[in-house]
Amino acid sequence: MPQLSVVIITFNEERNIARCLDSVADLTDDILVVDSFSTDATEAICKKYNVRFIRHQWEGYAASKNFANRQARHDRILSLDADEALSPGLRRSIARLAGEGAGIAYKFNRLTNYCGHWIRHGGWYPDTKVRIFDRTKAQWRGSIHESLEGIDEKIAVQLAGDCYHYTYYSVAEHLLQMRGFTDMMAEDGFRKGKRPSLARLLISPAAKFIRDYCIRGGFLDGKNGLVIGALSAYATYLKYAKLRSLHAGNTLREAAL
Repeated sequence: MPQLSVVIITFNEERNIARCLDSVADLTDDILVVDSFSTDATEAICKKYNVRFIRHQWEGYAASKNFANRQARHDRILSLDADEALSPGLRRSIARLAGEGAGIAYKFNRLTNYCGHWIRHGGWYPDTKVRIFDRTKAQWRGSIHESLEGIDEKIAVQLAGDCYHYTYYSVAEHLLQMRGFTDMMAEDGFRKGKRPSLARLLISPAAKFIRDYCIRGGFLDGKNGLVIGALSAYATYLKYAKLRSLHAGNTLREAAL
């Protein structure tokens, strides 16, 4: 058994958490779930497993993950999101780490399931992530798309097997989350003083669609690839439209969407 702690943060993840916990069961002696006061059955489901369940106020992705890492029993961390699960191949790769040096960082590929279909093109795969690391050498940073600071992803060891990522279950869910994320991205850009031009607002969405759907092969994923390409382009538009609206003195609700 490798000496590592599996660390998961949750909020209203009753749909996903059992699958995640099943994939890491018996992999380690320390599975930790830090929950931001879920109002659904997340806690009840977790308590059916051999996990430590801690409630902690949400502080943002990076800060919440860093708090969770500090509660772990081991310095080597396997960081997972509740909507992720280890494939059998990846689980076997991680189980073999017992004799490896604790200071080594490891990365693996994520394979995303979108509305019931696996997406392998359009920039969504392999989506390589560093997720096994020494907490004394790395910290999560970033207000939106958090990343590990202190680790060079290029020298992290690649593990065989995929991490399954069960993202959106419906297009409506994708749209709802996209609006929330673009709010955060616009606010973050506003704080940093970014001012997108009208040309960027108009050109960037088209460029995003062409790159992901045409150049990166999103069309090979069929109807879902088209939906993803179109919504990704729309998200790019929303981000810049909302940012321009903030600079114009409007609220996000007043953005011309």
